[in-house]
Amino acid sequence: MKHLILAVTAALTLNIAQAVEVEGIKFDDTVKIGTSDLVINGTGVRRKFGKRYVMALYLPAKTGDVNVVLATKGAKRIAIRLTKDVSGDTFASALSSGMEDNNSAAEMAAVKDRLKQWSEMVIALGEVTADSTILIDWIPEKGTQLSINGQPKGKMVAGEDFYTALLKVWLGKYPVQDDIKSGLLGKAS
Repeated sequence: MKHLILAVTAALTLNIAQAVEVEGIKFDDTVKIGTSDLVINGTGVRRKFGKRYVMALYLPAKTGDVNVVLATKGAKRIAIRLTKDVSGDTFASALSSGMEDNNSAAEMAAVKDRLKQWSEMVIALGEVTADSTILIDWIPEKGTQLSINGQPKGKMVAGEDFYTALLKVWLGKYPVQDDIKSGLLGKAS
């Protein structure tokens, strides 16, 4: 009987823990990229002149250590749910600035051409409307894939160093917002 109660409790717990809700937006606890299972590491809310977006970071295993996140091999996902419209130009500019603020001159030189490719792809999106979901996936052996509402956009950007440089927009020494960094690392802000 004791084993049955434990089994039922475990099953109910699994059914309850299927999504994380942040500011009314739900993110799955787990996602799959190719053959890789990822878990939600943490979430954050970008606030600038009001709430701009809610985001989640997915990794192969949870960690609160930024150095471990940046060094982790394997698939990764940044999931962003917009709460306001944004132009591709504004989004590309913000990501480029964040990368420059959080990567060394040598790191930026190494990703310069790929950042140009990425920025052109993001600018070509035009207006991305509120309630859109932006996924930025690192797919090992393939590259960084941008998707809007489940539709892949542009060509994949090669190199895990590019994805790591992009992650630093939110997790670097000068993140876009300190509480986003804490949240994505699974820490209370």
